[in-house]
Amino acid sequence: MSDIITMLLTDLVALAIGFFAGRALIKKTFQTKEAEAEVRANEVLRNAQQSAENLKKDKILEAKEHFLKLKAEFDEEANKRKNIIIQNEQKVKQMQQQAAQMLEQNKRRENELDTLQHKLNEQVEVANKRKEEAERMLSQQVEQLEKIANLTAEQAKQQLIDALKGEAETKASSYIKQTIEEAKLTATKESKKIIIETIQRTASEQAIENCVSVFNIESDEVKGKIIGREGRNIRALEAATGVEVIVDDTPEAIVISSFDPVRREIARLSLHRLVQDGRIHPARIEEVVGKTKKDIENEIVEIGERTVIDLGIHGLHPELIRMIGRMRFRSSYGQNLLQHSREVAKMCATMAAELGLNAKLAKRAGLLHDIGKVWHEEQELPHALLGMELAKKYKEHPEVINAIGAHHDEIEMTSMISPIVQVCDAISGSRPGARREMMESYVQRLRDLEDLALSFNGVEKCYAIQAGRELRVIVDSENVNDEIASKMSFDISQRIEKEMQYPGQIKVTVIREMRSVAYAK
Repeated sequence: MSDIITMLLTDLVALAIGFFAGRALIKKTFQTKEAEAEVRANEVLRNAQQSAENLKKDKILEAKEHFLKLKAEFDEEANKRKNIIIQNEQKVKQMQQQAAQMLEQNKRRENELDTLQHKLNEQVEVANKRKEEAERMLSQQVEQLEKIANLTAEQAKQQLIDALKGEAETKASSYIKQTIEEAKLTATKESKKIIIETIQRTASEQAIENCVSVFNIESDEVKGKIIGREGRNIRALEAATGVEVIVDDTPEAIVISSFDPVRREIARLSLHRLVQDGRIHPARIEEVVGKTKKDIENEIVEIGERTVIDLGIHGLHPELIRMIGRMRFRSSYGQNLLQHSREVAKMCATMAAELGLNAKLAKRAGLLHDIGKVWHEEQELPHALLGMELAKKYKEHPEVINAIGAHHDEIEMTSMISPIVQVCDAISGSRPGARREMMESYVQRLRDLEDLALSFNGVEKCYAIQAGRELRVIVDSENVNDEIASKMSFDISQRIEKEMQYPGQIKVTVIREMRSVAYAK
């Protein structure tokens, strides 16, 4: 037991010795490292101080360089400003010298003016004295004359005036009489000369508007496609356009007949597109006709624009330009209205130039004089007054407005352009072969025939074809049944018999077509 205790004590003593020895060793090591760290810190501190000192020196040098640079720039700027100031001082000195010279010149001129004024005053005094002396001598002479003639100065003056007045009236009357006689002799000659020269310088061709158009085709095989099965294609085309399509034995040609040039043109263009496309059936015909009608409206505007450009007329309202284009498809007594208006415009400009008037205004009035004939709404006014109202609406020149309204004597003429337009309108319409009055009455009868049928309820479209021998009436299938359609044809024929005059007989055809359309989606 004692051995074990001895061993334990020995181990404890060894452990204690080792603990204290290790502690001493650790302390010594720590002190050594602490000394090394202090040495290193001192070295770092010295290095830092050295770096700071070097950096300080560098910054000082940089600051000095910057200061020297700024100083040099400042000195340069100061020198520039100094030079500018010196230049300005020199300019001021020069201006002062010039001002002093000008003052001296002004003083010299003032002295010269004073001298001249003094001389002028002296001359005025001399002139006044001479005037007073002359007036005194004149009054003495007048007194002597009054004593000799036993008349006062006023009485003598009045007698002289009366004598001169009588002589002047006699000479003036003779001169006026002579001038009037010469004017009578030359006026007719000069007016004829101006009119003849105007007509010669306006050599436009006269084309009578017909009621048919010829559509040329490449071969007679196309005729079969245009006719369609049992003529359905032709019927669809006639119903959509309101024309009569005549397919006869004429080789490679189809005749389109209608009194309305717009309908004929729509039918002709539609046929051209259908033949080019190759698909000809009723639905396609209606589609092409609808597109063609829109294209015709655009073409009307283009025709109006080309016309005003060709004539050199500017500033027209777009609606007036559209109506000018519409003239292309309107005739007056068989004479194309656009050609007639262009001719009148050119003659008006020529005649106005010969007379020394405003040729541009005259040309403008000549082009627009029949604009009332193409207004799309029904009006009770004569076309001249309607055209005048349209010109007022679109702010045309007052002289142009008066010329339009007065070219058929509906209103009083207030400018020299008005009789020129009236004369040129008469010249254009009275040329041999220019117009056919029968044509105008024929077209008017067909229009009245269509208007009569359109006055019935339920009528959608109405077309007079075959020179007015047939009236085709297309009704609304939803509002008009078969019985009403049958009765409508009878009623229309009775009204035509009572209200209209016509040769032969008129066939009234009422067409009621029922369509049912659905779409598969």
